Amino acid sequence: MSVLALPVSLQDHIQGAEAASVTLVEYGDYQCPHCAEAHAMIREIQRQLGNSLRYVFRHFPWPDHPQSQQAAEAAEAAGAQGKFWAMHDRLFAAQDALDDGSLVEYAVELNLNVDRFLSEVTGDVHVPRILEDINSGTASGVCSTPALFVNEFRYCNTLDRDTLCVQIDRLMSAS
Repeated sequence: MSVLALPVSLQDHIQGAEAASVTLVEYGDYQCPHCAEAHAMIREIQRQLGNSLRYVFRHFPWPDHPQSQQAAEAAEAAGAQGKFWAMHDRLFAAQDALDDGSLVEYAVELNLNVDRFLSEVTGDVHVPRILEDINSGTASGVCSTPALFVNEFRYCNTLDRDTLCVQIDRLMSAS
């Protein structure tokens, strides 16, 4: 069983209470259709569990997905302006439109400083941050997306809401 190599830190993108009994870490790719399915499932679980679940998203763009790296950079550029999660949700909602023009359109929709956004994305400002996620994922044994870790242990079961909820419920009951 794989273990999360890099513990969750303040550098991560986190939703939920730090004191939550369960932490779910996802390594994902904005162009991966399975990640979009996982995104919808995780949002549903978050609504159900509230602050009992802490969710962390880390980037793991695949070279086979030509727009995934730039989408990750767009999410980070939005995050630099306090809108990571809004961009994160937008990118998954529009997986079929991750081209440059669409990313700028999303930045406008989110009321970002578009000049700053463009400067950061075209200047590769956030590439080191994304590489840190990729490297930590690789060190954790990630070889496909979505890769989920529940309380630092790799979740390798079927990717469906009920199965994941059973695992989370067990951990919540044990704490």
